[in-house]
Amino acid sequence: MSETREPPTLRHRNNHLPYDVVLNILGQLPVKTVMRLRCVSKSLYSSIASPDFISTHLNNNNNNINHDNARVIHIESESTRVINGQVCMVALARTFDRISEIGVPFDFPTRCVQIVGSCNGLLCLADYPPGNVVYLWNPSIRIFKKLPPTCLGLLKHVTLGFAYCSENNDYKVVRTSGSSLSTSEIEMYTLSSDSWKRVEISVTTDVIFCKNLVSPIPFVSGALHWMASVKEENRMMETDIMAFDVNSEKFRKLALPHCSIDGPLLQRCVASFRGKLAFFEESGFQYSIWVMGDYEMIKQRGRDISML
Repeated sequence: MSETREPPTLRHRNNHLPYDVVLNILGQLPVKTVMRLRCVSKSLYSSIASPDFISTHLNNNNNNINHDNARVIHIESESTRVINGQVCMVALARTFDRISEIGVPFDFPTRCVQIVGSCNGLLCLADYPPGNVVYLWNPSIRIFKKLPPTCLGLLKHVTLGFAYCSENNDYKVVRTSGSSLSTSEIEMYTLSSDSWKRVEISVTTDVIFCKNLVSPIPFVSGALHWMASVKEENRMMETDIMAFDVNSEKFRKLALPHCSIDGPLLQRCVASFRGKLAFFEESGFQYSIWVMGDYEMIKQRGRDISML
């Protein structure tokens, strides 16, 4: 009668898990844990730093998003930063209970700093005003990059948006510059090319982008969104939402919802609410909040504004 053979993992103590299984396990772990494991071996460091593993880890984290455990990031007040340096605070979104604080490892020419946005663990920070100095920063691996100078010349009344381009796994920063008396100039930075380029709207369209005083320029469904004053040829100036698709690099105009507040409006803005585009109105002590349900349906009803 033949002897029953033991599984290899029991017969040989020096057996290891298959390497692809190890990487699959690592892909489920938190970022900080994965970063600590980089020092185990050169091969593991190389695998963790590879684009394939980063993409897999990112997809796993995005698929496991729990809005109840969401985090918010904000910067301490100016008086605190002057004494202790610039610090990013991380807190629970539901309660604003502080979780941790992270010192900003670079300096700005002004005391005020704005968080332009965050995508997949990357933060985009800029001086405020004027929004001329911009950094990309990954706090988890303590790496940052200063963006090259603008290609627009003199910057005025700047707005900045930060976005992830899913089609080619790239990151982009969009900057507008202009005033209430002149149409805005637009440029876009692409991380893969490490350069800025101008983005032109049709010469028949005048657009003045409004600064979002409440929150960063929202990045929703692959597009950045601004409140803007838009004047097309043979039309009156009107207020709309301008959406810039970072994949196609085209602008689209979205109509505002009908006003529901009686009395003069003090403020209007757009924001991201649980991954959806939201529109806010304020009039004294009255507030109105609209949340877009089906973005694709609204986008199909919107109007493309052609590029040069």
